[in-house]
Amino acid sequence: MHCFECGKEYGEEPASSLCDCGGVLELVLNENFPTIDDFRGVGVWRYSSALPISRRIQSVTMDEGNTPLIRTKNLVPERELQLFVKNEGQNPTGSFKDRGMTVAVTRARGIGANTLVCASTGNTSASAAAYAARAGMRAMVFVPSGKIAGGKLVQAIIHGAKVIRVNGDFDASLEIMMEEAGKRKDLYVVNSLNPFRIEGQKTGAFEIFEQLGKKVPDYVILPVGNAGNISAYWKGFSELKKWGIIERTPRMIGVQAAGASPLAEVFLKGKDDLVKWKNPETVASAIRIGNPVSWRKALTAVRDSGGRLLTVTDSEILKAQRDLASKEGIFVEPASAAPIAALRHLRDVIEKNSSVVCIATGNGLKDQGVVPVDSENLPLISSLKELEQYL
Repeated sequence: MHCFECGKEYGEEPASSLCDCGGVLELVLNENFPTIDDFRGVGVWRYSSALPISRRIQSVTMDEGNTPLIRTKNLVPERELQLFVKNEGQNPTGSFKDRGMTVAVTRARGIGANTLVCASTGNTSASAAAYAARAGMRAMVFVPSGKIAGGKLVQAIIHGAKVIRVNGDFDASLEIMMEEAGKRKDLYVVNSLNPFRIEGQKTGAFEIFEQLGKKVPDYVILPVGNAGNISAYWKGFSELKKWGIIERTPRMIGVQAAGASPLAEVFLKGKDDLVKWKNPETVASAIRIGNPVSWRKALTAVRDSGGRLLTVTDSEILKAQRDLASKEGIFVEPASAAPIAALRHLRDVIEKNSSVVCIATGNGLKDQGVVPVDSENLPLISSLKELEQYL
């Protein structure tokens, strides 16, 4: 375990999960590299040989991972792109967070922790609460004082988590949570700054490689909020190359909402330092973050892979959400539609016939409020005659 920023090595995980310099920690496998034959079983724990968890510790799992990689038929002409959607909304709590949470909570169990803690815009709280319940632990989640998608908040509550509202946005919630966690050893932080969560999330890259018939896509496009997931996928593909399983890596493309795009701003202006955005605003609540913790790792992933970061508007996100649902039958939450919305901006970037994987991070039922439905205005009939007249 070492700091991605300053390189300091750690034998034990700090209570805050951050380096003394404030940098994000990373786990690196330096020997006994796994081979493709070591991957056995299904889901995240199929790749246990590539995860930093002792085989002696019983995993806390709900059979997460093994999510479908769906080839689209109607969104774009097949002669232009081989477009796939990795539907992470089919994980146990409906988002990609479960992929990392199973590893982080297994780690927590291994070191004797009893309370999971996180700051969240919704999905992390739902996942942490569910896996805490599964492990027989407690969960305490901090959420912004603004509106939280009901489909996410209800999960945290029903799974028994203690939910605390913080007067401010996600960044304020994270700050106060980290201050408390730094003082108490009984709290185990499971936000995306937790390096064990990233280990679980990197398995999405392994799955894509196997689902494509042991091939690597040309591009992987992800929504970017706190920037942990794009970092995790890049880590996964980079490790496959380091271990000699693949010869090349995909280009990583990160997409932010225009109203919450501090990292895209750094990339587009060619800078190296991020300026925190105050009061970010977007309909895509899962990526409504103004100070992404893993921004430097994400920026490195994009630059090292030859990819890019860009922004899309809320109207583009909502249109992409409708198109993906009505044309392909895949209903995702707004943040998950951001990669689809980005495709029109990438026409001059992505070569024809390229294979492109868009990561859909969360289920559409998580945030139903963005889809206006007025049942009072739906057609109402009382007889077959009225139905025939209507038809």
